Amino acid sequence: MAAAPPAPPFSLHPNKSLNLNSSHSLFLPQPVKHKNRYACSFNCEIKSFDNHNIRTFTIEHATNMNKDNSIYNNNSFSSSLASLSVATSDSQFSAQNAKKVVLFYCAETKCLAEKIASETDAIELRTISWGKFPDGFPNIFIPNAQGIRGQHVAFLASFSSPAVIFEQIPVIYALPKLFIASFTLVLPFFPTGTSERMEDEGDVATAFTLARLLSNIPISRGGPTSLVTFDIHALQERFYFGDNILPCFESGIPLLKRRLQDLPDSDNISIAFPDDGAWKRFHMQLQHFPTIVCAKVREGNQRIVRIKEGEPKGRHVVIVDDLVQSGGTLIECQKVLAAHGATKISAYVTHGIFPNKSWERFGHDNGGNPESAFTYFWITDSCPLTVKEVTNKPPFEVLSLASSISASLQI
Repeated sequence: MAAAPPAPPFSLHPNKSLNLNSSHSLFLPQPVKHKNRYACSFNCEIKSFDNHNIRTFTIEHATNMNKDNSIYNNNSFSSSLASLSVATSDSQFSAQNAKKVVLFYCAETKCLAEKIASETDAIELRTISWGKFPDGFPNIFIPNAQGIRGQHVAFLASFSSPAVIFEQIPVIYALPKLFIASFTLVLPFFPTGTSERMEDEGDVATAFTLARLLSNIPISRGGPTSLVTFDIHALQERFYFGDNILPCFESGIPLLKRRLQDLPDSDNISIAFPDDGAWKRFHMQLQHFPTIVCAKVREGNQRIVRIKEGEPKGRHVVIVDDLVQSGGTLIECQKVLAAHGATKISAYVTHGIFPNKSWERFGHDNGGNPESAFTYFWITDSCPLTVKEVTNKPPFEVLSLASSISASLQI
Protein backbone atom coordinates (compact mmCIF):
# COMPACT_ATOMS: atom_id res chain seq x y z
CA MET A 1 0.00 0.00 0.00
CA ALA A 2 1.42 3.34 -1.00
CA ALA A 3 2.26 5.74 1.81
CA ALA A 4 -0.10 8.62 2.31
CA PRO A 5 1.18 11.83 0.72
CA PRO A 6 2.46 14.54 3.04
CA ALA A 7 0.08 17.23 4.17
CA PRO A 8 -0.09 20.11 1.71
CA PRO A 9 1.06 23.54 2.82
CA PHE A 10 -1.60 25.88 4.14
CA SER A 11 -2.21 29.09 2.22
CA LEU A 12 -4.83 31.79 2.33
CA HIS A 13 -6.75 33.20 -0.57
CA PRO A 14 -4.50 35.69 -2.45
CA ASN A 15 -6.88 38.54 -1.68
CA LYS A 16 -7.21 37.68 2.00
CA SER A 17 -4.77 38.39 4.78
CA LEU A 18 -4.34 36.88 8.22
CA ASN A 19 -3.27 39.42 10.79
CA LEU A 20 -2.21 37.98 14.14
CA ASN A 21 -1.12 40.23 16.97
CA SER A 22 -0.27 37.33 19.25
CA SER A 23 0.98 33.78 19.06
CA HIS A 24 -0.98 31.21 17.12
CA SER A 25 -0.71 27.49 16.46
CA LEU A 26 -1.81 25.48 13.46
CA PHE A 27 -2.34 21.74 13.46
CA LEU A 28 -2.32 20.01 10.05
CA PRO A 29 -3.41 16.37 10.04
CA GLN A 30 -2.77 14.02 7.13
CA PRO A 31 -5.28 14.31 4.28
CA VAL A 32 -7.81 11.51 3.94
CA LYS A 33 -8.06 10.04 0.46
CA HIS A 34 -11.44 9.03 -0.87
CA LYS A 35 -12.21 7.86 -4.37
CA ASN A 36 -11.22 10.70 -6.72
CA ARG A 37 -11.31 13.07 -3.80
CA TYR A 38 -9.06 14.41 -1.06
CA ALA A 39 -10.44 15.85 2.16
CA CYS A 40 -8.40 17.78 4.70
CA SER A 41 -9.36 19.06 8.13
CA PHE A 42 -7.39 21.75 9.93
CA ASN A 43 -7.56 22.87 13.52
CA CYS A 44 -6.19 26.32 14.20
CA GLU A 45 -5.99 27.82 17.66
CA ILE A 46 -5.47 31.57 17.85
CA LYS A 47 -4.84 33.07 21.25
CA SER A 48 -5.34 36.77 21.84
CA PHE A 49 -3.57 38.11 24.87
CA ASP A 50 -5.26 41.47 24.49
CA ASN A 51 -8.58 40.20 25.80
CA HIS A 52 -7.65 36.74 27.07
CA ASN A 53 -9.75 34.98 24.43
CA ILE A 54 -8.99 31.63 22.84
CA ARG A 55 -10.47 31.05 19.42
CA THR A 56 -10.45 27.61 17.83
CA PHE A 57 -11.02 27.35 14.10
CA THR A 58 -11.89 24.13 12.26
CA ILE A 59 -11.39 24.37 8.50
CA GLU A 60 -12.52 21.55 6.25
CA HIS A 61 -11.14 21.45 2.74
CA ALA A 62 -12.18 19.16 -0.07
CA THR A 63 -11.03 19.13 -3.68
CA ASN A 64 -11.63 16.81 -6.64
CA MET A 65 -8.72 14.68 -7.79
CA ASN A 66 -7.91 12.53 -10.75
CA LYS A 67 -4.69 11.24 -12.22
CA ASP A 68 -4.39 14.28 -14.43
CA ASN A 69 -4.95 16.82 -11.64
CA SER A 70 -2.39 17.27 -8.86
CA ILE A 71 -3.28 18.63 -5.44
CA TYR A 72 0.25 19.86 -5.02
CA ASN A 73 0.24 22.17 -7.99
CA ASN A 74 2.69 25.03 -7.26
CA ASN A 75 3.05 23.89 -3.64
CA SER A 76 -0.38 25.21 -2.78
CA PHE A 77 -3.92 24.17 -3.28
CA SER A 78 -7.03 25.94 -4.34
CA SER A 79 -9.28 25.86 -1.32
CA SER A 80 -13.00 25.90 -1.04
CA LEU A 81 -14.04 26.08 2.58
CA ALA A 82 -16.87 23.73 3.40
CA SER A 83 -17.30 25.01 6.91
CA LEU A 84 -15.71 27.38 9.39
CA SER A 85 -16.68 27.09 13.02
CA VAL A 86 -15.46 29.39 15.73
CA ALA A 87 -15.71 28.69 19.44
CA THR A 88 -14.61 31.38 21.85
CA SER A 89 -13.71 30.89 25.48
CA ASP A 90 -13.29 33.98 27.65
CA SER A 91 -12.37 32.25 30.88
CA GLN A 92 -9.47 29.91 30.09
CA PHE A 93 -5.82 30.24 29.23
CA SER A 94 -3.78 27.35 27.97
CA ALA A 95 -1.67 25.98 30.79
CA GLN A 96 1.58 27.22 29.30
CA ASN A 97 0.40 30.84 29.13
CA ALA A 98 -1.46 31.07 32.45
CA LYS A 99 -0.06 33.26 35.19
CA LYS A 100 1.50 31.12 37.91
CA VAL A 101 0.10 32.02 41.32
CA VAL A 102 1.12 30.88 44.80
CA LEU A 103 -2.03 30.70 46.92
CA PHE A 104 -1.93 30.82 50.72
CA TYR A 105 -5.01 30.29 52.85
CA CYS A 106 -6.26 30.31 56.44
CA ALA A 107 -7.73 27.33 58.27
CA GLU A 108 -11.33 28.22 57.41
CA THR A 109 -10.69 28.54 53.67
CA LYS A 110 -8.65 25.36 53.17
CA CYS A 111 -11.49 23.51 51.40
CA LEU A 112 -12.21 26.41 49.05
CA ALA A 113 -8.49 26.88 48.35
CA GLU A 114 -8.20 23.24 47.30
CA LYS A 115 -11.14 23.66 44.93
CA ILE A 116 -9.52 26.77 43.42
CA ALA A 117 -6.23 24.93 42.89
CA SER A 118 -8.06 22.04 41.22
CA GLU A 119 -9.36 24.46 38.57
CA THR A 120 -5.91 24.94 37.01
CA ASP A 121 -2.32 23.77 37.25
CA ALA A 122 -1.28 27.43 37.35
CA ILE A 123 -2.17 27.73 41.05
CA GLU A 124 0.15 26.27 43.67
CA LEU A 125 -1.09 25.90 47.23
CA ARG A 126 1.22 26.84 50.10
CA THR A 127 0.51 26.42 53.80
CA ILE A 128 1.05 28.70 56.76
CA SER A 129 1.68 27.54 60.30
CA TRP A 130 -1.09 29.01 62.48
CA GLY A 131 -0.39 28.74 66.20
CA LYS A 132 -0.90 30.60 69.45
CA PHE A 133 1.38 31.65 72.25
CA PRO A 134 0.38 30.70 75.82
CA ASP A 135 -1.21 34.15 76.25
CA GLY A 136 -3.51 33.50 73.25
CA PHE A 137 -1.86 35.85 70.76
CA PRO A 138 -1.04 34.51 67.27
CA ASN A 139 2.16 32.59 66.61
CA ILE A 140 2.41 32.53 62.82
CA PHE A 141 5.14 31.22 60.50
CA ILE A 142 5.36 31.30 56.68
CA PRO A 143 7.51 28.30 55.61
CA ASN A 144 10.12 28.83 52.88
CA ALA A 145 9.40 32.55 52.68
CA GLN A 146 12.39 33.13 50.40
CA GLY A 147 10.96 30.61 47.93
CA ILE A 148 8.16 32.95 46.85
CA ARG A 149 10.42 35.82 45.82
CA GLY A 150 9.54 37.09 42.37
CA GLN A 151 6.28 35.13 42.25
CA HIS A 152 2.64 36.22 42.06
CA VAL A 153 1.13 35.57 45.48
CA ALA A 154 -2.47 35.50 46.73
CA PHE A 155 -4.04 34.97 50.12
CA LEU A 156 -7.54 33.53 50.57
CA ALA A 157 -9.01 35.13 53.68
CA SER A 158 -12.11 34.62 55.79
CA PHE A 159 -13.06 37.42 58.19
CA SER A 160 -15.74 35.48 60.04
CA SER A 161 -14.97 37.03 63.43
CA PRO A 162 -12.81 39.79 64.92
CA ALA A 163 -10.47 37.15 66.36
CA VAL A 164 -9.59 35.59 63.00
CA ILE A 165 -9.29 39.03 61.41
CA PHE A 166 -6.55 39.85 63.90
CA GLU A 167 -4.79 36.56 63.06
CA GLN A 168 -4.85 37.12 59.30
CA ILE A 169 -4.02 40.82 59.11
CA PRO A 170 -0.33 40.27 60.11
CA VAL A 171 0.02 37.69 57.29
CA ILE A 172 -1.72 39.98 54.81
CA TYR A 173 0.69 42.78 55.72
CA ALA A 174 3.77 40.51 55.67
CA LEU A 175 3.37 38.72 52.32
CA PRO A 176 3.76 41.81 50.05
CA LYS A 177 7.08 42.62 51.75
CA LEU A 178 8.69 39.29 50.78
CA PHE A 179 9.89 40.64 47.41
CA ILE A 180 6.98 39.08 45.51
CA ALA A 181 5.93 40.12 42.01
CA SER A 182 2.36 40.98 43.01
CA PHE A 183 -0.11 40.40 45.83
CA THR A 184 -3.83 39.64 45.65
CA LEU A 185 -6.10 39.43 48.67
CA VAL A 186 -9.16 37.28 48.02
CA LEU A 187 -11.85 38.14 50.57
CA PRO A 188 -15.07 36.56 49.25
CA PHE A 189 -17.22 38.15 51.96
CA PHE A 190 -16.61 41.70 53.20
CA PRO A 191 -18.10 41.18 56.67
CA THR A 192 -18.83 44.70 57.89
CA GLY A 193 -20.77 45.61 54.76
CA THR A 194 -24.05 46.14 56.59
CA SER A 195 -22.44 48.77 58.85
CA GLU A 196 -21.67 51.23 56.11
CA ARG A 197 -23.32 54.46 57.24
CA MET A 198 -23.92 56.72 60.21
CA GLU A 199 -27.55 57.50 61.05
CA ASP A 200 -26.94 59.21 64.37
CA GLU A 201 -24.09 61.09 65.98
CA GLY A 202 -21.85 58.51 67.60
CA ASP A 203 -22.52 55.67 65.14
CA VAL A 204 -19.30 54.04 63.90
CA ALA A 205 -19.20 52.96 60.25
CA THR A 206 -17.07 49.84 60.70
CA ALA A 207 -17.18 49.12 56.96
CA PHE A 208 -15.14 52.28 56.37
CA THR A 209 -12.72 51.29 59.14
CA LEU A 210 -12.06 47.85 57.64
CA ALA A 211 -11.71 49.33 54.15
CA ARG A 212 -9.12 51.78 55.49
CA LEU A 213 -7.27 48.91 57.21
CA LEU A 214 -7.05 47.00 53.92
CA SER A 215 -6.11 50.14 52.01
CA ASN A 216 -2.90 50.35 54.02
CA ILE A 217 -1.55 46.93 53.04
CA PRO A 218 2.10 47.48 52.03
CA ILE A 219 2.68 47.61 48.29
CA SER A 220 4.60 44.77 46.67
CA ARG A 221 7.25 45.05 43.97
CA GLY A 222 4.45 44.94 41.41
CA GLY A 223 2.49 47.80 42.94
CA PRO A 224 -0.68 48.07 45.06
CA THR A 225 -2.54 45.05 46.39
CA SER A 226 -5.49 43.72 44.39
CA LEU A 227 -8.60 42.90 46.41
CA VAL A 228 -11.14 40.38 45.07
CA THR A 229 -14.50 40.40 46.85
CA PHE A 230 -18.04 39.32 45.94
CA ASP A 231 -21.36 41.17 46.08
CA ILE A 232 -20.41 43.81 48.59
CA HIS A 233 -23.51 44.91 50.49
CA ALA A 234 -23.64 48.65 49.75
CA LEU A 235 -22.56 49.93 46.36
CA GLN A 236 -21.02 53.07 47.84
CA GLU A 237 -18.55 50.95 49.83
CA ARG A 238 -16.32 50.60 46.78
CA PHE A 239 -15.42 54.25 47.35
CA TYR A 240 -14.29 53.58 50.90
CA PHE A 241 -11.03 52.04 49.68
CA GLY A 242 -7.94 54.20 49.28
CA ASP A 243 -5.51 54.54 46.38
CA ASN A 244 -3.13 51.87 47.67
CA ILE A 245 -5.51 49.00 46.95
CA LEU A 246 -7.25 47.95 43.74
CA PRO A 247 -10.66 46.44 44.56
CA CYS A 248 -12.12 44.00 42.04
CA PHE A 249 -15.85 43.57 42.68
CA GLU A 250 -17.14 40.21 41.47
CA SER A 251 -20.59 38.63 41.73
CA GLY A 252 -22.02 35.20 42.42
CA ILE A 253 -25.03 35.83 40.17
CA PRO A 254 -23.48 34.05 37.12
CA LEU A 255 -23.38 30.87 39.24
CA LEU A 256 -27.08 31.25 39.98
CA LYS A 257 -27.96 31.81 36.33
CA ARG A 258 -26.14 28.65 35.29
CA ARG A 259 -27.94 26.67 37.99
CA LEU A 260 -31.34 28.02 36.95
CA GLN A 261 -30.71 26.87 33.39
CA ASP A 262 -30.39 23.30 34.67
CA LEU A 263 -33.77 23.25 36.40
CA PRO A 264 -36.56 21.25 34.76
CA ASP A 265 -38.84 24.31 34.99
CA SER A 266 -36.22 26.80 33.84
CA ASP A 267 -38.76 28.39 31.49
CA ASN A 268 -41.07 29.22 34.41
CA ILE A 269 -38.64 31.14 36.65
CA SER A 270 -39.33 34.61 38.02
CA ILE A 271 -36.88 36.61 40.13
CA ALA A 272 -38.10 38.40 43.26
CA PHE A 273 -36.18 41.11 45.07
CA PRO A 274 -37.04 41.56 48.76
CA ASP A 275 -36.45 45.33 48.63
CA ASP A 276 -35.33 48.16 46.37
CA GLY A 277 -31.71 47.72 47.47
CA ALA A 278 -31.58 44.17 46.12
CA TRP A 279 -33.23 45.33 42.89
CA LYS A 280 -30.64 48.08 42.39
CA ARG A 281 -27.82 45.67 43.09
CA PHE A 282 -28.83 42.76 40.86
CA HIS A 283 -31.57 43.61 38.37
CA MET A 284 -29.19 44.36 35.49
CA GLN A 285 -27.66 40.88 35.76
CA LEU A 286 -31.08 39.22 35.87
CA GLN A 287 -32.98 41.42 33.44
CA HIS A 288 -33.92 38.50 31.16
CA PHE A 289 -36.18 37.02 33.84
CA PRO A 290 -39.65 38.26 34.80
CA THR A 291 -39.17 40.43 37.87
CA ILE A 292 -41.07 40.89 41.12
CA VAL A 293 -40.13 43.66 43.54
CA CYS A 294 -41.22 43.57 47.17
CA ALA A 295 -41.13 46.41 49.66
CA LYS A 296 -41.65 46.94 53.38
CA VAL A 297 -44.52 49.27 54.24
CA ARG A 298 -45.53 50.52 57.66
CA GLU A 299 -49.00 49.66 58.97
CA GLY A 300 -49.41 51.09 62.43
CA ASN A 301 -46.46 49.90 64.49
CA GLN A 302 -45.62 47.06 62.10
CA ARG A 303 -43.56 46.87 58.94
CA ILE A 304 -45.17 44.48 56.47
CA VAL A 305 -43.83 43.13 53.18
CA ARG A 306 -45.94 43.90 50.14
CA ILE A 307 -45.50 43.20 46.42
CA LYS A 308 -44.59 46.48 44.76
CA GLU A 309 -44.62 45.19 41.19
CA GLY A 310 -44.69 41.89 39.29
CA GLU A 311 -46.91 38.80 39.18
CA PRO A 312 -45.90 35.58 41.01
CA LYS A 313 -49.01 33.52 40.22
CA GLY A 314 -48.17 30.10 38.77
CA ARG A 315 -44.43 30.79 38.78
CA HIS A 316 -41.35 29.26 40.42
CA VAL A 317 -40.14 32.40 42.19
CA VAL A 318 -36.49 32.76 43.25
CA ILE A 319 -35.85 35.42 45.89
CA VAL A 320 -32.43 37.02 45.31
CA ASP A 321 -30.37 39.04 47.79
CA ASP A 322 -26.72 39.56 48.63
CA LEU A 323 -26.76 38.08 52.14
CA VAL A 324 -28.93 36.54 54.82
CA GLN A 325 -28.55 36.70 58.59
CA SER A 326 -31.66 35.84 60.63
CA GLY A 327 -33.70 35.29 57.46
CA GLY A 328 -36.73 37.24 58.67
CA THR A 329 -37.04 39.35 55.51
CA LEU A 330 -36.80 36.30 53.22
CA ILE A 331 -39.50 34.47 55.15
CA GLU A 332 -41.87 37.45 55.07
CA CYS A 333 -41.24 37.79 51.34
CA GLN A 334 -41.89 34.05 50.90
CA LYS A 335 -45.28 34.30 52.63
CA VAL A 336 -46.55 37.16 50.50
CA LEU A 337 -45.37 35.48 47.27
CA ALA A 338 -47.15 32.25 48.21
CA ALA A 339 -50.29 34.18 49.08
CA HIS A 340 -50.27 35.64 45.57
CA GLY A 341 -50.11 32.24 43.88
CA ALA A 342 -46.43 31.28 43.51
CA THR A 343 -46.29 27.49 43.01
CA LYS A 344 -42.64 27.11 44.09
CA ILE A 345 -40.40 29.45 46.07
CA SER A 346 -36.61 29.25 46.23
CA ALA A 347 -33.93 31.65 47.41
CA TYR A 348 -30.39 32.68 46.54
CA VAL A 349 -27.91 34.71 48.58
CA THR A 350 -24.22 35.06 47.88
CA HIS A 351 -23.33 35.17 51.58
CA GLY A 352 -25.11 32.79 53.94
CA ILE A 353 -24.12 34.18 57.34
CA PHE A 354 -26.85 32.56 59.46
CA PRO A 355 -25.68 33.51 62.98
CA ASN A 356 -26.88 31.26 65.80
CA LYS A 357 -27.89 28.51 63.35
CA SER A 358 -30.68 30.61 61.89
CA TRP A 359 -30.51 28.43 58.77
CA GLU A 360 -32.62 25.92 60.68
CA ARG A 361 -35.65 28.18 60.07
CA PHE A 362 -35.71 27.22 56.40
CA GLY A 363 -37.53 23.97 55.67
CA HIS A 364 -37.51 21.92 52.47
CA ASP A 365 -40.55 21.91 50.22
CA ASN A 366 -40.88 18.60 48.37
CA GLY A 367 -43.91 20.00 46.58
CA GLY A 368 -47.09 21.83 47.45
CA ASN A 369 -45.99 23.91 50.46
CA PRO A 370 -44.48 27.13 49.10
CA GLU A 371 -45.92 29.17 51.96
CA SER A 372 -43.87 27.35 54.61
CA ALA A 373 -40.78 25.85 52.92
CA PHE A 374 -38.30 26.41 50.09
CA THR A 375 -37.71 24.23 47.05
CA TYR A 376 -34.07 25.32 46.88
CA PHE A 377 -31.90 27.64 48.93
CA TRP A 378 -28.65 28.44 47.13
CA ILE A 379 -25.63 29.98 48.83
CA THR A 380 -21.98 30.25 47.82
CA ASP A 381 -18.99 29.07 49.84
CA SER A 382 -18.01 32.64 50.79
CA CYS A 383 -18.78 31.82 54.46
CA PRO A 384 -16.96 28.51 55.11
CA LEU A 385 -18.38 27.92 58.58
CA THR A 386 -21.93 28.01 57.21
CA VAL A 387 -21.03 25.64 54.39
CA LYS A 388 -19.94 23.01 56.91
CA GLU A 389 -23.28 23.27 58.70
CA VAL A 390 -25.68 23.13 55.73
CA THR A 391 -23.90 20.72 53.37
CA ASN A 392 -26.24 17.87 52.37
CA LYS A 393 -29.15 19.47 54.21
CA PRO A 394 -32.02 20.32 51.82
CA PRO A 395 -33.13 22.81 50.68
CA PHE A 396 -29.54 24.12 50.78
CA GLU A 397 -27.18 23.82 47.84
CA VAL A 398 -23.71 25.34 47.74
CA LEU A 399 -22.54 27.02 44.52
CA SER A 400 -18.77 27.24 44.69
CA LEU A 401 -16.90 30.44 43.90
CA ALA A 402 -13.77 28.42 43.03
CA SER A 403 -13.94 28.89 39.26
CA SER A 404 -14.71 32.61 39.60
CA ILE A 405 -11.80 33.15 41.99
CA SER A 406 -9.45 31.12 39.80
CA ALA A 407 -10.36 33.32 36.82
CA SER A 408 -9.90 36.50 38.91
CA LEU A 409 -6.38 35.44 39.85
CA GLN A 410 -5.47 35.46 36.14
CA ILE A 411 -6.32 39.14 35.71
